[in-house]
Amino acid sequence: MARVVVTDYTFPSLEIEEGILKTPGHELAGFQARSAETLIAAVADADAVITQFAPITAEVIAAMKQARVIVRYGIGVDNVDLAAARSAGIPVCNVPDYCIDEVADHTLAFILSVTRQVVPNALHIRDGKWGLATPLDQLRTLRDQTVGIVGFGRIGREVAARLKAFKSRCLVFDPMVASEAIRAAGCEAVSLDELLASADIVTLHCPSTAQTRKLLSPQTIARLKPGAIVINLARGDLIDTPALVSALESGHISAAALDVCDPEPIPADSPLRKMPQVVCASHIASASPKAVRTLRETAASIAAAALRGEKLPNVVNGVE
Repeated sequence: MARVVVTDYTFPSLEIEEGILKTPGHELAGFQARSAETLIAAVADADAVITQFAPITAEVIAAMKQARVIVRYGIGVDNVDLAAARSAGIPVCNVPDYCIDEVADHTLAFILSVTRQVVPNALHIRDGKWGLATPLDQLRTLRDQTVGIVGFGRIGREVAARLKAFKSRCLVFDPMVASEAIRAAGCEAVSLDELLASADIVTLHCPSTAQTRKLLSPQTIARLKPGAIVINLARGDLIDTPALVSALESGHISAAALDVCDPEPIPADSPLRKMPQVVCASHIASASPKAVRTLRETAASIAAAALRGEKLPNVVNGVE
C-alpha cells in the first residue's frame, strides 16, 4: 500500500482526495506542516506528495526517500524547489487550467472596482451619505483606458477577451508568446518599457520566477505612466511592496487592487490595509465551488497516476 501525504491544505477536509486515492487502497495522510522540521517528518516515507503553500525546499526534498511525484494544488509552483526536485529525479506537477475563468473574472471585477470607485461609493452610502464619494476625475471609462497585460498565458488571454467587450486598448508584454498570437487576440505586442510608459492600467498575470520577481521595482514603478493603476492577481513577489506603498502615497500610482501580496497575510500594520485607493483580497481570486473541486480532483488523480507508474501530465521541472 502506497502512502500519499498532503503537506497542507485550506479545505474543510480531504474527503475528495480520499475518494480518489483510497479506492485503489492507498493511505492518505493530511498535515498542516509549514516548518522544515515538520515537513521533513511528514514526507520522509511518502510515495506521493501533494502540497498547497508549504515551502518544499531542497532540504525537504532531500528527505523524500521514495516519492514518485510532488503535486502542487494550483498553477504556480514557486513554493517548490524545482531544481532540487529535478536533481532528485522527482517530477513536479501543477494544475494549470482549473481557475482560468475565476481569475479572469476577478481581474475585471478589480479593474471595474477601482476605475468606477465602487468601494468608496458603497462605503459612502453605508456611512449615511449621498452623492459622489470621490472627485469626479477619479472615475474612469474603460473604453478610454489602455490596459497593459503582463503575461499572456491562459489567464492573460481571457482577461484580454473580456476587455475586448469594454473596447479598451490592450498592450501585452510576454517574451514567450509570438507577436502574431498576441495580434490575433486583438492586442498589441510591446516591450515592458513601452507597456509601463503607455498603460493606464497594468495587470500582472505571469508566474513568479527569477526573471519576474520584483518586476515592479522602484526603478520600473518610476517608469509607469503617472496616475497608473496596478492590478495583481498572480503572485505577491512580482511587486516590491514598499515601493508600491511609496508610489501610492505619492500619487504616482493612483490606485491598486491586490489579491496577492508580499508578504501574505498582509501585515496588520501595513498601510495597504487602510489606503482608500487600494482594494485588497486574501488570495481568493481562484475560488469557486467548481474550480476548487477540479483542483482537488486533478491533484489527487495525478498522485494516483504516479503510483500506477503512468506518464504524468503537467510536469513543470522536466522529469519524465
